[in-house]
Amino acid sequence: MNFVAIDFETATSYPDSACAVGIVSVVDGLVAEEYYTLIQPPNNEYNFHNTRVHGITAKDTLLAPSFADIYPKVKELMQGRQVVAHNESFDRNVLYQTMTAFDLNYNELNIGSKWECTVKIFRKKGLSKVNLAACCDRYDIPLDHHNALSDAKACAQLYLIHKIPLFS
Repeated sequence: MNFVAIDFETATSYPDSACAVGIVSVVDGLVAEEYYTLIQPPNNEYNFHNTRVHGITAKDTLLAPSFADIYPKVKELMQGRQVVAHNESFDRNVLYQTMTAFDLNYNELNIGSKWECTVKIFRKKGLSKVNLAACCDRYDIPLDHHNALSDAKACAQLYLIHKIPLFS
């Protein structure tokens, strides 16, 4: 049971505007490493609607590293691993578009074009509400929603529940 769970928050509606990332590395079914950082988005610009969701502002990321600065750590955690995300198409697109904006080669991550998606997994299980908060409520998983690390940890726990069903 080895994988990484990832969650991005974005500053605007553009997928290359990552402003925070949380990554949880799971090895043999246990959390081996957690990584969280704020990221300075392009021109440090924010959309009011995004800030209202996650609470991150331009002031918070004024001195934050760029994605290029944190990429070596992201690569270390993700390269060649199975990747899991809640609504994977969103996070996969943010990673791809942000890497493209910084002229980084997505293919060198060797992570595949499709990731495991806990939204799809729990929808197939018949849950009527599959947003992260609803899934976490159902399985009593702590969640500080829209904190990228908390979201990634919750996603990892949901994936483990799916793979090792201890709860109904």
